[in-house]
Amino acid sequence: MNFFKALIASTIGTLLAMVLIILIFVIMIVSSVSGSDEKVKKLTDNSILHIKLDEVITERSSEGEIKFQPGSFQSEANLGLNQFIEDLQDAAKDEKIKGIFLEPSSVMASPSTMLDVHKALEDFRASGKWIVAYSEDYSQGTYYLASTANEVYLYPEGSLDWRGINAEIMFFKKMLDKLEIEAQIIRGPNNKFKSAVEPFMYDHMSEANKVQVETFISDIWRIMLEGISQSRNISIESLNAYADSLMFVTPDKVAEYHMVDGLKYRDEVISILKSKVGMDATAKDDDMNLFSLNEYHSKKNEDDDDDDEPDYKKDKVAVVYAVGAIESGEGNDETIGSERIARALKEAREDEKVKAIVLRVNSPGGSALASDVIWRETKLIRDSGKTFYVSMGDYAASGGYYISCSAEKIYANPNTITGSIGVFGIVPNFQKFWDNKLGITFDRYETNPHADLISTNKPFDEKEMQAMQSMVTSIYDDFTSKVATGRNMTQANVDSIGQGRVWSGEDAKNIGLVDEIGNLDACVKAAAAKAGFTDYAVKDLPKMIDPFEEFMQQLTGQKQAKILQEILGDQYHSLANFKHLTEMRGIQARLPFFMEIK
Repeated sequence: MNFFKALIASTIGTLLAMVLIILIFVIMIVSSVSGSDEKVKKLTDNSILHIKLDEVITERSSEGEIKFQPGSFQSEANLGLNQFIEDLQDAAKDEKIKGIFLEPSSVMASPSTMLDVHKALEDFRASGKWIVAYSEDYSQGTYYLASTANEVYLYPEGSLDWRGINAEIMFFKKMLDKLEIEAQIIRGPNNKFKSAVEPFMYDHMSEANKVQVETFISDIWRIMLEGISQSRNISIESLNAYADSLMFVTPDKVAEYHMVDGLKYRDEVISILKSKVGMDATAKDDDMNLFSLNEYHSKKNEDDDDDDEPDYKKDKVAVVYAVGAIESGEGNDETIGSERIARALKEAREDEKVKAIVLRVNSPGGSALASDVIWRETKLIRDSGKTFYVSMGDYAASGGYYISCSAEKIYANPNTITGSIGVFGIVPNFQKFWDNKLGITFDRYETNPHADLISTNKPFDEKEMQAMQSMVTSIYDDFTSKVATGRNMTQANVDSIGQGRVWSGEDAKNIGLVDEIGNLDACVKAAAAKAGFTDYAVKDLPKMIDPFEEFMQQLTGQKQAKILQEILGDQYHSLANFKHLTEMRGIQARLPFFMEIK
């Protein structure tokens, strides 16, 4: 009977999936036909880039992401930092692009990514072209980017949020105490800065953690202030005073203190743009040639076939993207699967056309075992004699540093979060929770005294705790040894700047964990120069997951995180962070906190 039930259920499920797929293609065809009458944009001599920055900025752009909206399917690439920088560099040299209309509604990016976006906008302006920025409400992040503009405007009833940045860490200790759940914590020797375990130990930051948080948060704020001060010609002392006094409660104050160049309605800003491209003020708004980044990317790539030499014939720099938490297995575009990244590194090493390899790391770390699997491939590259550099993004901490330490040179932004050389393990003990809260007890039979070593329903005894501590100590010793070899330091020196401590990119350079301050573009150019060539193509690895496959995963419920994010808003990250902690397996080399910078 069960067999027939399973057979019927499977048959129905298959039929429903087939109907759904057919329906998808029918709607896509109808959408394509209905959209054929839309006005075709042409890149003319008075074109303007229209940049909104209203979506998450990822490390790299996908080929196209299928998005479902009522009545239509749209294929649109996500905004990748690599494409953003490349397109702005091309636009700065493109005679048809006169300037940028920057209209940032929100910025979903970490500090290092924002610094790269800020620099790309600054470089565009330095080329001699103009940027006009406008918003109804500026957050601190959107204002930081808008400050690169020649002219910054604010809606007459709008606002500027200017108050400094803060870091919040969520602690679970009191909750665990109420539930009578014990977190059995093992850290590397003297890993006092390895504070990923602190939420389970305390209800506040330790003094060691306060020191490192204060240091890099201050660095992040300083870098923001320096950028705004230079662009707007306002002293850093004044910017701090404005934040301390919360004086920008009304838009007239924002204009009075020259944070913006004027209070204007959007139609007035559009008139300014028209005049900049020689259009009559009475011309229709639709006659302006505004191109989004994706539209511009598509248009400029239509002329790529006129290259003197096809990319496949050129020497290559392989850029291997390692993005997200590190885990064993395949992973995906948002997590670092040890098998997938190791395979990509091996592919780059064995490709005769690839003369240099850059590992782009944007990771808070994760599994120590998975990190070691990836490290092994980086070591083989170094031993092969190929040029091997690392470019660090927002984070390259703990396991993220583990997989970086074999590089010939490491590049980081000044506000990259790196270091955190340390390890830890957490094994929860639910015994009192089951017994006292739910009335559930356990009994067991063991062939050997410690057969239930990793049971979550009993505490470690003394011998078991000693064994776990020995394991963690051994992994920390191996970690520091590999860093010492890769960075040409003594192991004692690595330990002195390790112990789980987090450093900014700037500080990391001063202590020898980083070689150069620069972004991915600078790192790729330097790696190519070291390998001895200037005319090259960039090969991105690993291949990104097919957008249709991603879309089908959404339909099957594997992308519930996106739905939860829409429902929970800012609180989603707290839930996601707790979920990550509960899903950790094995000894961890991970960033020592989960934090929101606001």
